[in-house]
This record gives sequence, C-alpha cells and structure tokens, in this order.
Amino acid sequence: MLLIPLGIACVVAFVAGALVASGSAERDSAQRFADAWQDGDYGAMYDELNADARSRYSREDFESAYADAARTATQTALEVGDLEGPEDRGGESVVVVPATVQTSAFGDVDGEVAVPVADAGVAWQPNLVFPGLAEGDELRADTEYGKRAPILAADGSALASGPASARVTNGSGGIVTGETGTPGRKLSKQLSELGYPADAETGTSGLELAFNDVLAGTPGGKLLAVGDGGKAVLAQRPPTPGKPLRTTIDAKLQDATAAALGSTFGGAAVLDAKNGDVLALAGIAFSAPQPPGSTFKVITASAALEDEATSLGEQFPVETSTVAGGREIANAHDEACGGSLVTSFALSCNTVFAPLGVRIGGQKLVDEAEQYGFNSPPTIYNPKALALTQPPESTIPNPLKDDVNVAVSAIGQGEVLATPLEMASVAQTVANDGVRSPTAMVKSPELAGDYPDVEVMKPGVAKQVKKMMIEVVNSGTGSAASVPNAQVAGKTGTAELGTTTTTGPAAPGEEPEQDVDAWFTAFAPADKPKLAVAVMVVKAPGDGGTVAAPIARQILEAGL
Repeated sequence: MLLIPLGIACVVAFVAGALVASGSAERDSAQRFADAWQDGDYGAMYDELNADARSRYSREDFESAYADAARTATQTALEVGDLEGPEDRGGESVVVVPATVQTSAFGDVDGEVAVPVADAGVAWQPNLVFPGLAEGDELRADTEYGKRAPILAADGSALASGPASARVTNGSGGIVTGETGTPGRKLSKQLSELGYPADAETGTSGLELAFNDVLAGTPGGKLLAVGDGGKAVLAQRPPTPGKPLRTTIDAKLQDATAAALGSTFGGAAVLDAKNGDVLALAGIAFSAPQPPGSTFKVITASAALEDEATSLGEQFPVETSTVAGGREIANAHDEACGGSLVTSFALSCNTVFAPLGVRIGGQKLVDEAEQYGFNSPPTIYNPKALALTQPPESTIPNPLKDDVNVAVSAIGQGEVLATPLEMASVAQTVANDGVRSPTAMVKSPELAGDYPDVEVMKPGVAKQVKKMMIEVVNSGTGSAASVPNAQVAGKTGTAELGTTTTTGPAAPGEEPEQDVDAWFTAFAPADKPKLAVAVMVVKAPGDGGTVAAPIARQILEAGL
C-alpha cells in the first residue's frame, strides 16, 4: 500500500476542489450567457464576460455585433439546448451551447457555439454571434426575392404590377395602390425583420406597404459563413412568390373619380352604399383630415332626432346670426336663414345647428360622431396593416370643453377634422338605414379585418335624415349635384379656415378672399342607394355647393 503523507493529501484535495468549484462557476456563467442569448438580452450576456474579454470588447461593440448578426440572419427567434461541458478543446475550456435560430428568409439554422470559459466567466470571441462560425468568419446573407404579385381591381384587372424596382400602375390605380421604393429608416427596420436588406426596394405606402408581406412573398437565398477558407452555407431556402391582392376597387369608376377631381387639390371617396366597400379614391381621400364644415350637420341632425331633441317640423327663427355658448355665430354670407328643420338643413343654417348642438349637449354629439367612426382608425385594412401604415383618424375633441366648442363642432368647425372617406361613410350610414358598414378596400376577409356593422341610428331616424338630404339637392345648397334619372340625397359643406387677404386690401365693394374648404357628401339613388360619395376641395375658390357638388355629380353620373 502506498502511503501519502497527510499534508500532501490535503493539498491535492484542495486543488481538486478548487478546480471543481472553478468549473462549476464557469458553467453557471455560460448558462446565464446562453439564457440571455435566447431572451435577446445582449446586455445581460455582456455581464457574463470575464475581465479580459471586457477589456478587449466594449459593451456597445458587443451588443452591436449580436444585433447585426440577428438582422443579417433575419432572426425571429432563438432557442438554446442543454449545455455540455466544460470540456477541453484545443487546449481551452469550452461549454458547448446547442442552438436553433429561426429566420424569416433562410429557414431554421441548427448548430452550436463552443463558448470559451476562463476565470469564472466567458472568454468571448466575435465568432460566437452565430452558430457555425469559425474564428475569423463573418456572417453574410445572399438574399433572393420572389416575384412581386400584382394588385388587382375587383374585376381582376391590374391596378399595379411588376417588380418593386419598376412597378407599373394602370390608369389612376396608383392613387389606391400606393408606392414602392427604398424605405426610410423606421420602415427599413420593420422590413428587415421580414428578411429584406435595408436598401431593398419594397412597398413604402398605401396597399403596397399595408400588404407588402402578401405581395412580396418570402425572401430566400443563402446564409453564409465567410472566412479565409472560403464560404460555407449555414442555411438556404428558395424565395416564394407573392400572392395577388384583389381589392374592392371598381376600375372604371376609379378612373372616372380621378378624372372628376382632376388637378384640384383635395380628395374624393366612393363607397358601395349597401356594404361600405371602397369603390374609388382620388387625391387625399383618407390621408389629410380637414374641417368638414356643414357636412357634419348630418351627424348633428341624426343625434338630435335620435335624442328627440327636435323634429322635422320644428320651426326656427329666420336670422343672420345667433349667439351659441356665448359666441356670435353667423350664417354663410350673412344670409337670413331658418324655418323648419328640413328647410334649415337644406339651406345649411348655422344659426339653427350651432344652438341645436348645445341643446343636445357635447357628450351626445361626440358619442354620435364616434358611432359614425370618428376618433377611430379607418376600417380599410386589418389591424396589422393599419399599424404598419397608420392612416390618420377623423377626430372630434372628447370631451368638448364648453358650449362654444359644442356649437362650432356641431357645424363642422373648430377642432373637428374629417377625411372624404369618413364623410362618404357618414352618407353610407344614412343610405343603409342607419347602419355603418366597414369601409373595406380588399376582398380577403382576413386582410380586410373583422369589423362589425354599427347601428348608429334607428331606421326611422335614418329615413328622416334622408328626407333632409334630398331637400338639400332639390331645393337647397346642393342643387348642382342633381343627376338625370336618379334622386340624389346630399349635404354641402364650406369650412371657413379664416378670412385672409392675400393680395392687399379688397377693392371697394368687394368681399375679402375667403380661405375655405369646399365639401359635398351624398348617396344615390335615394330610394335604392347604390353609391355613397364625398368630395373635398382644399382652399376652394367657392363654397361646397358650387365647387364640390359638381365634382360629386360627375362621379355619380359615371357610377350609376
């Protein structure tokens, strides 16, 4: 028997224990490093580096290296397996970390990283940013794109086709489809997560952006480890082509709507009166809300009738101005206006509808407007696409802080803002017996979104508002919207943005130039509604009845 002196035995035991303790500490550090990698917490990963590694690599460079690798790989998720080791590899102690990286463009990457450990921490090296990289390797992507699919009108004709770098729009289709090009920084970050390099040309606005993932398909190609020894393929997958996007757009009506608006700065929207589908858009149809002026009186009227705060036969004073909420409010052109509710609506009497707003109260007015879709995103796409494109909302302050604000809001002034799309939806609601339908732009239910119909008012109230809108065209401010062989029901609006003198004082006997937006919203035929339309002209040369109503008439004539 070999006898070992007690002192030597204690030294051996102490050294062995120290080695075990050191290995355990280093494995624990590697485990925390791997867990943080799986969570995408690069800061926590850096905290596990030993002193030597931290002296050679800054926290910023370390975190950037991992972020760049994830972006290059189009990484969407990473999962680590059970660690192995520490074990000796080439004279250094390493802990093996199995990892599966899920990517958008290249499929799943299965591999491992051998994490060097020393001095109770991770002895980090740059090749640890991705499985399969040898020392000195760089991670690169050779990306390929699938064929971009066309955007189609409801009848299957192409509104936009061709690659993103040379997209061709047919007729006025570009107004609806949006644009392709090189994305800005914010959009580039979002698209990189889908597998597109920062300089890739892709959808940048409208439908091209909203449903870019559908139209562009899925990128593919090769994910490479590139070093002095050449290239190694870590993962590869062929690209998949995009899928055609069929819209609700009526191609002929779309061209007619764009032609009717022409070069005028403004917007127009046409809806299917039965179901709310978007049939045509022109100009800034849903991109730049403006004060809707007296077209908002449709909402004020329905709120008052629904609340039984007035009736069609109620008689109102004939006057040129009135005081509402302590503020004097005048009729357009200081005209004397009043009579029954129907007549007051047909002649667009501010002196009637501003006090009527105060009568029903601010909260009722706001609630009614919100039932019509104000203060909510337009229901043109599903929520995912809306989040990507962020179209502006039509808005009304909630709450309205005092009676002055209630009064001016009731006539579509103050801080009330709306788009032609929203005001076309208001007309569609009246036409559809008081039920507001979603304003879908695409045929696919999944892409259009699951938006419910909203009962804004009872059918009887809608019938009363319809009667009022008919009188606007037959005997009021909207006569220029009349079309042959079909009764039009509408409402004019002239939003006064402020009186300005742009070329010096007005000549003697002349009025100063008015800075106004001209509006008209309508549906037709009134007895069996087919189309709902709204037109807005920004800084118009006249009022809604003389500027916007004739444009709406051209659109209705083309579509009926």
